[in-house]
Amino acid sequence: GRGEDIQIICDATVVVDTLSDPRTITITFNGTNCLGNRTRTGVIIVSMAQGIRWINAGAQLNVTFQNFKITRLSDNKSITINGTQTHTNVSGGLLINLAALNSITHSISSSNMSVTFDNNSQRNWQVARQRLFTYNGGNVIITVTGTHSQNGVSGIAEWGTNRFGNTFTTAITQPLIFKFDCSFRLGSGKVEHATAHFNASALFGLDANGNPTGCPGANPYYMKVSWTGPGGNTHTAILPY
Repeated sequence: GRGEDIQIICDATVVVDTLSDPRTITITFNGTNCLGNRTRTGVIIVSMAQGIRWINAGAQLNVTFQNFKITRLSDNKSITINGTQTHTNVSGGLLINLAALNSITHSISSSNMSVTFDNNSQRNWQVARQRLFTYNGGNVIITVTGTHSQNGVSGIAEWGTNRFGNTFTTAITQPLIFKFDCSFRLGSGKVEHATAHFNASALFGLDANGNPTGCPGANPYYMKVSWTGPGGNTHTAILPY
């Protein structure tokens, strides 16, 4: 709620309105991102009702995407996002006080995310994620999980229809772990993506030989990607990230 805490985004303008109900932060994107590899246009509005304090358990803020278009300059491919995500401070508390609280839980949910691809096909996605922040001996750890279940599959974080018109689920089958002492890089976890025609998974936090490893310092982590196509053949690759 304090406008002086807003930091500048290199390809956007930011307008803060603390008098309206809900209070809003409106971010209007207008050009090339900070890395220079993508352009971003459109608007993202962050809003919270008057009288709500984020520190309180159950406090919610909404993040609304209005024709937010991201274009990759290397091949001019783009996606356009519309819809609203709701962020909830499930446990209450502020991250600045995490050392005293030991843990804080946030959730992210959406039932109306719309993604338009550059061939003008439009698809709807749902989101159900949880972020658990913990403090352990001076180290901050973020654990990300999926909270939706359907058709016997649990841990689903996103689901809906892909660009080819096929339904999909993306489940976090092993929690995604980010640690402060490794610059909050993704250090372990597994994601599984499934459609009626193929399955794919990515196992994170590996060395070049495909074995689990600690923080690699300035070197890359590796992930093991596996996928099974319509013919039933399974393929694997170990890639840096």
